[in-house]
Amino acid sequence: MMQLTTSPAAVFELAEAGDQRWRAHVDETWRGWTGPHGGVIAALTIEVARRACGLDLPVRTLDLRFLGRPDDGALTFRAVSRPLGRSTHIVEVLAEQRGASVASASITFGRTGTTRIPDRPGRAAPPVPQAEACQRFRIPAEIVAVGAHFDIRPAAGPLPLTGADDAWMTAWIALTPTMTTDAAALAILADALPPAIFPTLTAPLAVPTVALSLYLHTDFAEPATPSVLVHAANSGTGGGWSVDDTDIWDERGRLLASARQSRRVLG
Repeated sequence: MMQLTTSPAAVFELAEAGDQRWRAHVDETWRGWTGPHGGVIAALTIEVARRACGLDLPVRTLDLRFLGRPDDGALTFRAVSRPLGRSTHIVEVLAEQRGASVASASITFGRTGTTRIPDRPGRAAPPVPQAEACQRFRIPAEIVAVGAHFDIRPAAGPLPLTGADDAWMTAWIALTPTMTTDAAALAILADALPPAIFPTLTAPLAVPTVALSLYLHTDFAEPATPSVLVHAANSGTGGGWSVDDTDIWDERGRLLASARQSRRVLG
């Protein structure tokens, strides 16, 4: 039986509000460490940019910066579209809540073409058991409500809050409800695991995202699988800041996206 999927735009009721403005609603079940899940806001900026662009072009990059602390409820998005020649289009999106700016993003769209440089496959997925062979890991709802929307199945590496020596995690992740695995869904999945420093800790603390960059390695001409393999590694922590790098592959071993997050350590 074919699995029914939806889009982030439908899940969060994204609707046009006129004059290059859109509204969406993020309820409390999508709450992360300090507010609405950062990946959800990133996904919504991509969906807004796609509509503002008005062209059927693949997403190539997202650069998101948080400007304030958003709350649950309605968000308003404003978009400015900037075409660059015939193959590239950039859309700048500002997210607002109750008149205050909470995030800004720049989304780059680019047409697929052929060049004299041969295609090269991205980084290979690490050898891990298939998702069905991995036990599900549940993030306690009392810590982060959004955990109920992620089917996380650790496949390699230490678990969060185990006092491990290594600061990395690898897990199969699927979204609940099931969403089409596109650029917007990948923005959510890139932020699905706890901060990569968490395996070295024994108690949770707030490590919110300040900046998130997402780089797409596919134009989705071949659809990606709903369950993806996510590898997140801490590349360094110090002075109250922490940087994570993330790679995402589908079940066929195809590298879909890479991401980098800069986080503030509050504690």
